Amino acid sequence: MSLAPATRDRIQSLLSAHRVVLFMKGNRQQPMCGFSAAATNTLNELLSDYHTVNVLEDPEIREGIKIYGEWPTIPQLYVDGELVGGSDIIRQMYTSGELHTLFGAAPPDRTPPEITITDKAAEMIRQGTANAQGVAIHLEIGPDHSAGFQLAPAGDHDIVAVSNGLEIHFDPASAQRAKGIVIDWVSTVQGEGLSLKFPGAQEIKSLTVQELQQRLAAGDITLIDVRPASGRAQAAPLAQARVLEEEGYDALAALPKDTALAFICHHGVSSRGVAERFAAHGFSNVHNVEGGMDAWAEQIDPSVPRY
Repeated sequence: MSLAPATRDRIQSLLSAHRVVLFMKGNRQQPMCGFSAAATNTLNELLSDYHTVNVLEDPEIREGIKIYGEWPTIPQLYVDGELVGGSDIIRQMYTSGELHTLFGAAPPDRTPPEITITDKAAEMIRQGTANAQGVAIHLEIGPDHSAGFQLAPAGDHDIVAVSNGLEIHFDPASAQRAKGIVIDWVSTVQGEGLSLKFPGAQEIKSLTVQELQQRLAAGDITLIDVRPASGRAQAAPLAQARVLEEEGYDALAALPKDTALAFICHHGVSSRGVAERFAAHGFSNVHNVEGGMDAWAEQIDPSVPRY
């Protein structure tokens, strides 16, 4: 398939105008697919500014860039007019330090972080990975302290920390953020799972829906609804709630660190994870609404739909 001259000219004009261009789904502030989000997360570690092109808004460019660089997928990173690759290659180059060199940044610190895995967490991790062969446990920690575990093959340039006889693999930025973390296994009425505690982070306080009602009436707590749009469409946020997805993490994280915060989701599980991120960022008065909107509908306001 040939590329229309007008489309080729448009692409070349973009590459000439900007040293670093990422063709992606969405934009840097709001990626619209997991691969594009992974690419921007990596680039954000090294660059304060780069140009993005939202191919979802421009079908001509979306198809044309695949032909131009003979690369079939999105996202695509170009530097100095040359194709670097997609999200996997971007990540590999970041982990190896090649991306640092390309952008003139200092080589990454490869010192393994000191971490603690509690006995219970170690036991559950071993149980969960007993049948996993040829893979390693990777932990990625974002700049907002969001964290995720995954099982994937070990990389040649992984930074590996050891605790309680278990190896945890990190990329360079995650390794820096992991210094001093405690990986524990927690049980709540909503379920069980791994939990990360960062050095200096305050404990998350539990808040019943009755206590939330009282605090909202007194006006001494800020409620943040962390549900996705699909959940909010089924049961609208409480009138006093601020919506994380609409305001953005950075805007809410700019609140004074002693602000009393309460986080609510559907059942109280994902809200605890968000609460932990805010606590890791220095907020000292953080609460999780146990049972979430479902408990509010059942115990406080039956007019709120349950779903």
